Amino acid sequence: MSEGLIVPRHIAIILDGNGRWAKSKGMPRNYGHIQGARAVENMCETAYNRGVRYLTVYAFSTENWSRPEDEIEALMGLLRNYLKTCIKRAKKNNMCVRVLGDKSRLAPDIVESINELEEISRDFDGLHFQVAINYGSRDEMLRTVNRIINDMDDGRIEKGQVTGELFESYLDTAGIPDPDLLIRTSGEQRLSNFLLWQLAYSEFYFTDVHWPDFDGKELEKAIEAYNKRERRFGGIKSADGEEE
Repeated sequence: MSEGLIVPRHIAIILDGNGRWAKSKGMPRNYGHIQGARAVENMCETAYNRGVRYLTVYAFSTENWSRPEDEIEALMGLLRNYLKTCIKRAKKNNMCVRVLGDKSRLAPDIVESINELEEISRDFDGLHFQVAINYGSRDEMLRTVNRIINDMDDGRIEKGQVTGELFESYLDTAGIPDPDLLIRTSGEQRLSNFLLWQLAYSEFYFTDVHWPDFDGKELEKAIEAYNKRERRFGGIKSADGEEE
């Protein structure tokens, strides 16, 4: 890593290109997903060693259920194995793991593994690693609104008292700082329903590199690009560089 660079505290990544990467090598799509999962494991260690404290990855969206059934079954099988591995890695690396998204559509054994992983790693203070599974930002916000309405009906919240801070406390990412940098691999340049609220003032970095090939050198390129941005959060900079 080049010296003097500001490392984003929180990086979010849309993991894209596993299938295209596999096709380019004459392999089935599922092979790409397997290699993509390994790339996630490597990135957790790489990002933390470079000073990143929060890493959030988009693994499976609410829209991904429309994929072919055999691919979904393979992805769920991969997820089962990954969760078991992640429990071991969390213990070894003191990594706090949280799963974002609606767990109600996931198989009971997957939900059980998620709950075990989150409970075991809850108090670990190394990398904070968030995995979005059956996640969609619009779905997250609708679930948030319904929870707030239910709490209003129960008298826990007064009408007219909903603030941005209260709304955020009901999101899947409650207690997690917003991403400083969003990375999307494989050439696409859209958010695909990912962290729409949380990414309001994040910097975006798009690369043509497919996710399985996104390594430490590619991460460094993204951080270097991030350091060329001026983050003003809606303000302007005065002549002396101070925000006004």
